[in-house]
Amino acid sequence: MNRSNHHVLPVLSLLFTASLWGLVWYPLRLLENQGLHGLWVTLVSYGAALALGLLWLWRGRAEWGRDPLVLVLMTLAVGWCNVAFVLAMLDGTVVRVLLLFYLSPLWAIVLGWVVLGEHPGVSGLVVFVLAISGAVTMLWDPQTGMPWPRDHADWLAASSGLSFAFANVMVRKAQDVSMQTKSAASWLGVVIVAGIWLLLVREPLPSVETSVWVGAVALGWFGFMLMTVAVIYGVTHMPVHRSAVILLFELVVGTVSSLLLTDEQIQYQEWVGGVLILAAAYLAAHAQVGEGK
Repeated sequence: MNRSNHHVLPVLSLLFTASLWGLVWYPLRLLENQGLHGLWVTLVSYGAALALGLLWLWRGRAEWGRDPLVLVLMTLAVGWCNVAFVLAMLDGTVVRVLLLFYLSPLWAIVLGWVVLGEHPGVSGLVVFVLAISGAVTMLWDPQTGMPWPRDHADWLAASSGLSFAFANVMVRKAQDVSMQTKSAASWLGVVIVAGIWLLLVREPLPSVETSVWVGAVALGWFGFMLMTVAVIYGVTHMPVHRSAVILLFELVVGTVSSLLLTDEQIQYQEWVGGVLILAAAYLAAHAQVGEGK
């Protein structure tokens, strides 16, 4: 029974966090419509999470000495990942942002192989070709004749996926660090990145109703906190490219929710590119299972 739970709980935790991430765009847009823009939403929400996680940071301060570089890199990677993802979701279309973000299985395979020595097997080349083909299909611009991000949201989504894959590798590498410390460090990273970004763009403090600030705090406590703990638990207890594939469930939730709740249209090339990316993810998972890892 315990052995079964050891295998099932990480999967369930990743499915849980993927579902929430597939839906989080909706409260984010509601808060933005009330005048609280992306950087401020991110800073307030993750600042609220960090406020509750300060005790974890203090208790785990000795853990930073075990492998400080890995923890610092993880902290900054998670920070960029989350800030870029929130801004991309607010500026771009939900499905396109998710598809570009979920090129992360490709990055996870490469980084997991290089950093952790997790070899995906001979199917790795096929996965690489499919994922790249999907990205090229999605990003192809007939006017320029090149596969290139079309706007700011595309760049943010792609960079968020890359930093997410790198952060997951660092989470796996920091096996001697507790889940609580890694979670609190993640919230710290987001606050740092969002804070620096706000200083650089000099975005003033928005004048919004108190209820809007409360909503952002609630999103941090009941959304981002739970999502962070769940994803770190799942990623810590399974190989990187398997966890990356399970998290693709976010694409399903995000696609369905965006079709039901918005008037956004999915273009033909995005459907084709998405199928190729999902096929690459499936083969990555199949290779993982086949090798018994």
